[in-house]
Amino acid sequence: MSVDTVSLTGWGRTSPTTAVRFRPRTYEEAAAVVRGRGPRGVVARGLGRSPGDAAQNAGGSVLDLTGLARIGAADPAAGVVRCDAGVSLERLLRVLLPQGLLPPVVPGTGRLTVGGAIASDLPGPDHRRSGSFARHVSALELLTADGEVRTVLPGTALFDATAGGLGLTGVILGATLRLRRVGSAMMSVSTERAGDLDELLARFTAGGDRMPYASAWIDLTARGRSTGRGILTRGEHAPPLMRSAHAGRTRLLPRAGAGRGRSSAPGPLSGLFEALPPLPGALLGPGPAALYNAARYRGAPRARAGEPRPLSAFFHGPDAFPEPHALYGRGGLVRYRFTVGYGQEETLHRVVRRIAARRSPAVRAVLHRFGAADPGLLSFAAPGWSLALDLPAALPGLGRFLDGVDEEVAAAGGRVCLAADSRTRPETAAAMYPGLAEFRELRARLDPAGAFRSDLSRRLGL
Repeated sequence: MSVDTVSLTGWGRTSPTTAVRFRPRTYEEAAAVVRGRGPRGVVARGLGRSPGDAAQNAGGSVLDLTGLARIGAADPAAGVVRCDAGVSLERLLRVLLPQGLLPPVVPGTGRLTVGGAIASDLPGPDHRRSGSFARHVSALELLTADGEVRTVLPGTALFDATAGGLGLTGVILGATLRLRRVGSAMMSVSTERAGDLDELLARFTAGGDRMPYASAWIDLTARGRSTGRGILTRGEHAPPLMRSAHAGRTRLLPRAGAGRGRSSAPGPLSGLFEALPPLPGALLGPGPAALYNAARYRGAPRARAGEPRPLSAFFHGPDAFPEPHALYGRGGLVRYRFTVGYGQEETLHRVVRRIAARRSPAVRAVLHRFGAADPGLLSFAAPGWSLALDLPAALPGLGRFLDGVDEEVAAAGGRVCLAADSRTRPETAAAMYPGLAEFRELRARLDPAGAFRSDLSRRLGL
């Protein structure tokens, strides 16, 4: 097991803190770290894709689980696979897809671990059908504060606290995942433009769930009659015939390291999450951002159906490009993700208008439509609309502005995503998550000495 002292941040590269990082290769080594933890506790960490401070632990210990990356043999008949928590979703897809298998929930990046997907209970673009990631976990191995490894099953209080629990109930070491069978590595994709937010929501709703995957990019720099205009993209798994028809022109999955250079994936105007090419940070001001968004909107088709696209490009288009941190300058980025319920569309309208009026240089903004709430006490997804956007952390007055948006979201019964958070106030989080009191009580019983801590848990009093 390697040990070093490092400065860590989230993917947003804000608020760096220093911790002792342990890289265990076995469950026994991970348990030894938990038993020998210092007074500042320990938290698990995967590939560092959480935008905020959920996987940081200033002055304490961090368990880097990327060395625990075994994948067991998939059981096609039972539709399950057992894997370690440090396995990346990109690698898992690389192993499963040639067997015609796929995790039922595929988030917008493959560069995160199975343990991170469970601890964040990530939703995908088919949440209305499939729910979030942890809903498809049939068992998990959890290293608890006493240094013991427990098998935790769905339907138990500990499972519901761990799913979306941000690593604060213990260290997820491995999981058994239920799988979906697919006929090919291709997707059939439909795209359409909407001239404003009303039209975008109407098109989203009118399509129902005829295609399971749906997401929309919103131009948050457009104002006036074009406020909230966007591009709606839907997809479904293609039949095997489409696979054979395009086998010579498409790659099953991106090559390892493809994100470091030119990709064979479709360009920035295609792909469910509208992958962004890197731009010089000095160009990311309100004017250039508006010009870039306008070109992106006008470059999309007014309506197109049945476009074949490789599965990896559809789900993980942004992974084909280098990390876009140059866009946001030295201060890093703030990812703000919130959801409001159906019937609260006016709140979504007001937030979009406020961002547009402020002329914030937002080039990434993704809208999802969620279904039934997940059972995790701190799971983010709930029935309604979810908007995720990235903003430069150095924008003047950004903290005060987002505090105001928090209040508006909370007043509408909505919530911000804690897994992406880096700045929400504790009283706001408590108002948004009714299961927080139960979560704290379970934590106090299971971990009275506070073995598992993070910068986020101290900031929000979790």
